[in-house]
Amino acid sequence: MIGIMLNKREAKEMEYLLKKELEELLSDLKDDQIELMVKSVLEERYHVLFRIFTLLASPAECTRFCRKKQEYK
Repeated sequence: MIGIMLNKREAKEMEYLLKKELEELLSDLKDDQIELMVKSVLEERYHVLFRIFTLLASPAECTRFCRKKQEYK
């Protein structure tokens, strides 16, 4: 386990970066032209980044990036 200490400004910047990356991943996961093998890698990346995001963001912000069950194919 690795820990990290951030001040409020750094935490907000990290939250912003994670939001942008999660938005990009969600749009890529919805794209039908991307191969299934690539989507599985994107799915793994999404889960890792989402778990980090939940440590920084409020629950209301986290629900914005939750995926619906039918999206898990």
